[in-house]
Amino acid sequence: MATTREKVVITDYDYGDVEIERAIIEKAGFELTAAQCKTEQEVIDVAHDAAAVVAQYATISAPVIAGLPDCRVIARYGTGVDIVDVDAATRHNILVTNVPNEWCENEVADHAMALLLAVARKVCVYDRATRGGTWQWQSGAPIHRLRGSVLGLLSFGAIARAIAARGAGFGMRIIAHDPYLPAEQITAAGVTGVSFDQLVSESDCLVIQAPLTPQTHHLFDEAQLRRMKPSAILINTARGPIVDDRALHRALSEGWIAGAGLDDIEEEPAKVRDWRADNPLFGLENVVITPHAAYYSEEAIRTVRQFPAEEVVRVLSGKPPLSPVNAGELVEARWSRSP
Repeated sequence: MATTREKVVITDYDYGDVEIERAIIEKAGFELTAAQCKTEQEVIDVAHDAAAVVAQYATISAPVIAGLPDCRVIARYGTGVDIVDVDAATRHNILVTNVPNEWCENEVADHAMALLLAVARKVCVYDRATRGGTWQWQSGAPIHRLRGSVLGLLSFGAIARAIAARGAGFGMRIIAHDPYLPAEQITAAGVTGVSFDQLVSESDCLVIQAPLTPQTHHLFDEAQLRRMKPSAILINTARGPIVDDRALHRALSEGWIAGAGLDDIEEEPAKVRDWRADNPLFGLENVVITPHAAYYSEEAIRTVRQFPAEEVVRVLSGKPPLSPVNAGELVEARWSRSP
């Protein structure tokens, strides 16, 4: 139990309320402030005196971190930490934590296959045609058989492995590229490890499940999309900015590839105040777009809200976190001191 009411700030959230987090944080004796920050200055304004920050979409950049002199831990709602400048946090001896990806492993794998099936089987095309009075199987043509086709995976972490298992159940041949894994680990899982060039050129359905990094930003640009098969389907259940939306619009409009299923778009609307649905991709019939919802189930949402709140309490109470991102790099363990 904390002896002083140190401040915890939730910078932003789209869960409707913060009652789950409040119950955990205030029960432990800390003060909770919840905001809806869309800019870095808004984060600094609300969290300048915070001992801990919990963030969903708000950017926690180096200038923001410099404006949080009392902060000891930044906890992410979710697994990816691309919104946090982890190096800057480390330089300021601030611990960064995330939620291990088991919290939504099955949800994202199911969603990736749902997008793949919806695009490959032209589910939305048929639905629109039928609602418009056209009752013809030809309205979805051409459709090709999935069994025997090549499912390519960019990365081969836990979620990608779950997608591979589902694809294998449909009789697809699985290939994967992961620069951080030795080929034998991929082969041991019954999947063929390939180069990135092979992944792009050989996949009939290519699923992006990689983290957003400077190296993966716009990885799928015009050059890579032109190298894909004209019959190929691109699925992105990772981060929107991995795909260059302008290039993808051209690829889908001009027939470089057959279709796409996206769980996010490049501008990541949840990060934008007063966002308008004017992305040209929304005007195309050969793309299915969902609102960064791949992780969603009621069970997963409860976990992803509880875990960072509990991590904050652990750290501010002087206990080790369960899912640290940069603990090994910290020079001074400020986060571990008991209040």
